[in-house]
Amino acid sequence: MRVFVAFFFTGTTFTQAAAPLFFEKDIRPILKAHCFQCHGEDGREKGDLDVRLRRLLLEGGEHGPALVVGQPDKSRLYQFVREGKMPKGQAKLSAHELALIRDWIAQGAKTARAEPMDADAVGITEEEKSFWAFQPIQNPAVPKGAKNPIDAFLLRSLKAKGLGFSPPTDKRTLIRRATFDLTGLPPSRTEIKNFLDDTSPEAYAKLIDRLLASPRYGERWGRHWLDVAGYADSEGYNETDAERAWAWRYRDYVIRAFNDDLPWDRFIREQLAGDEMVKPPYTNLKPEQINKLTATGFLRMAPDGTGNANNADARNQVMAETLKIVSTSLMGLTVGCAQCHDHRYDPIPQRDYYQLRAIFEPGLDPKRWRVPNSRRITLYTDADRKKSAGIEAEAKKLDAERQRKIDFLIERTLTWKLESIPEAAREPVRAAYRAKKRNPEQNALLKKYPSVRQISAGSLYLYDREYSGEISKLNNERKTFAGKKDDPKAAAELKRINARIKFFRDALSKKVLDAMTKKATDLRATKPEEPFIRALTEQPGKVPTTHVFYRGNHDQPKTAVKPAGLTVISPKPIADNNTALPSTGRRAAFATHLTNGNHPLTARVLVNRFWLHHFGRGLVDTPGDFGQLGERPSHPELLDWLAHDFMKHGWQLKRLHKLIMTSQAYRQSFRHNTRHLDIDPDNRLLGRMVPRRMEAETLRDAMLALSGQINHKLGGKPVPVKEDEEGQVIIGVDTTDNANRPTSKRVNLKGEEFRRSLYVQVRRSRKLSFLEAFDAPTMEPNCTKRPVSTVAPQALIFLNNNFVIAQSRMMAQRLQKFAPKDFDAQLAAAWEHALGHPPTQPELSRARVFVQKQTALFKERKNKTPELTALANYCQALMSANRFVYVD
Repeated sequence: MRVFVAFFFTGTTFTQAAAPLFFEKDIRPILKAHCFQCHGEDGREKGDLDVRLRRLLLEGGEHGPALVVGQPDKSRLYQFVREGKMPKGQAKLSAHELALIRDWIAQGAKTARAEPMDADAVGITEEEKSFWAFQPIQNPAVPKGAKNPIDAFLLRSLKAKGLGFSPPTDKRTLIRRATFDLTGLPPSRTEIKNFLDDTSPEAYAKLIDRLLASPRYGERWGRHWLDVAGYADSEGYNETDAERAWAWRYRDYVIRAFNDDLPWDRFIREQLAGDEMVKPPYTNLKPEQINKLTATGFLRMAPDGTGNANNADARNQVMAETLKIVSTSLMGLTVGCAQCHDHRYDPIPQRDYYQLRAIFEPGLDPKRWRVPNSRRITLYTDADRKKSAGIEAEAKKLDAERQRKIDFLIERTLTWKLESIPEAAREPVRAAYRAKKRNPEQNALLKKYPSVRQISAGSLYLYDREYSGEISKLNNERKTFAGKKDDPKAAAELKRINARIKFFRDALSKKVLDAMTKKATDLRATKPEEPFIRALTEQPGKVPTTHVFYRGNHDQPKTAVKPAGLTVISPKPIADNNTALPSTGRRAAFATHLTNGNHPLTARVLVNRFWLHHFGRGLVDTPGDFGQLGERPSHPELLDWLAHDFMKHGWQLKRLHKLIMTSQAYRQSFRHNTRHLDIDPDNRLLGRMVPRRMEAETLRDAMLALSGQINHKLGGKPVPVKEDEEGQVIIGVDTTDNANRPTSKRVNLKGEEFRRSLYVQVRRSRKLSFLEAFDAPTMEPNCTKRPVSTVAPQALIFLNNNFVIAQSRMMAQRLQKFAPKDFDAQLAAAWEHALGHPPTQPELSRARVFVQKQTALFKERKNKTPELTALANYCQALMSANRFVYVD
């Protein structure tokens, strides 16, 4: 809202004079967003009009001046935008923007300073540089009035509105809140009891320490970062969506980093330039070297279709998506908007985009492109290779033995088939069959006797039935000579029959060859698996030249640029090549630039994201956009203090968790307070805690915890997903037939199906249906903030989903084992574990009546386990309840 500073009396009415307007501060941003692209940028001056400077507006174009000072109605600029004629093909200006242009012209179309002669020399204006996000991070003094600095800053804002914090929440709600926040799982009844029984002042601090020390912490908070990194187990880009066999190693690296409380400056440096910290060649790697190389998987998370569509478009897309991930995750800016032209709202010239691109091009060189599999780094050691070679040598011996058997069987079959042709032709046919290079006569001979020509290693099994038939005939023939052993003729005939039976038995191939094949296959299976890292590395001595692309078209390169960060933050370029490193060192230098403590965005962006996951909303509620189109911080001084404190104390996240979670703000209750709701309906002042719905993965994991089925195995290959007969994506091995149709065949996953959702395969084109219903993100290319929807399919999931039904039944079975003869104890235990609070007597009574009615109903329907099925219905109702799905 514009502030009015003066009033003038004119006759019987008052007119209001607005605060002075200036071209640089008030008008240029509007024209930059809507007009520069056609009128000035990249030499484009439609109608011979350049609108980038006030004097150029006065000069005008082929239709004359666009600006008449003091007379908006006579200014073509104002006329055209007011009437909607400009900008063409785009959204029209808002009423507020129109008013600014009108008032600026009426006030005399002023500039804040003298304009340069060359519009291209304007670059980034002082007004753009003064934007809050580009200012150095401050260390503001902590206000008085609270023990925790966070509370002090928040209370100052609350008190300014006559508000304060809500009362502290109860211990049961607090342990449920803290446990879900840090581990993504519900507290067990034992954990709740232990916390309630601990009446010491340190009870809550000890709870936080225990949760932060749990391996479950890394899984929970690792998932948050994987959203921002765009983690996926498939390549995306097109409908092929090829699987990424080894991406999971980056996921496990992230989990370890969180559990180990790896300082975030190091975490960032390893992800951006871990390969530049390891000397090539990457062989016989030590664990720490593997860790650093694995970290660069961060730069390999973007969709990459070059494995099956290796063209210039696909390569360029990989680079563009990688820059989006880097810029939104670490700088909180939509740098990608400057790919085709200067950013319309933020001070990011197109040149800056390509300077940033130059930092990464040595590793993603479009001229010397490497497809995904060619970028892999093997973790095979010399010892692994030696062992594998030894096993292979033994397996080849088995292969040779099998080949000798095949040769014997072919010869045996050939001999048998030759018996059916004239005796005079047998040897010529045998010679023709054995010949490596046949003459025309031999080919004609084999054509005459096709039964011989068809014999091959691949067809041997086809003769087994014929051999079995011959053996059966011979056995019947042998019976006629039973008891005639003393007859010399009979004895001779028996000898012939037995030899013939042995001949055919020796020719039976399938079982023998299958057994020999299995023996060799089983031996080869004992080889050490060859693992790989999905990493980003540079090709030594090959440094590409990066160009600005005209309008973002990769086939229209223009000016060459050097590597650099964003000019608005630091105009200093990055060195082309660091001779002290095995690579260019560009990414290492950029990582240092981001984490040296002077960058105005990195720490702000990080602490804002951490705050978001504790409170459900960031201090800046657009965590991936700290620019003009993003939200302004609700508490700018608190944001700066947190960022400064985070860096000051070694970029340690676990310490920050504890600082946030021990604040009064975090520990307050959710309470409907009319005064709070009237003054601060969106809770931007944080005078109360707002219930938050569980994320998709947390909801599924919580159900597994309630049922007792959850598999806490850490890390490893992802749990596979597939489509079932109804088109739902479920957990399981894909057993589609040759026509790509789902089958009912099931593969035993041996408990892997009960692993945490973090470990379920992330296919861009095949999201687990349960998770998709509850807003699991689509990685295109990443997700800086998850949406939270309330839609009908979610209710249907709770009612009909096979996973929900199965976990409800398993939970019921668990309850029956827990208290086999105490029905009320079963009901109360389920309630407390699911909701964190024991049921009141009226709640317990209603639960009892519900289960009893369901039991009677199932008995009427001849259900085999009516009591168990009714109890499972109760468990399903608890899992569907808002009090379970939302965390207070």
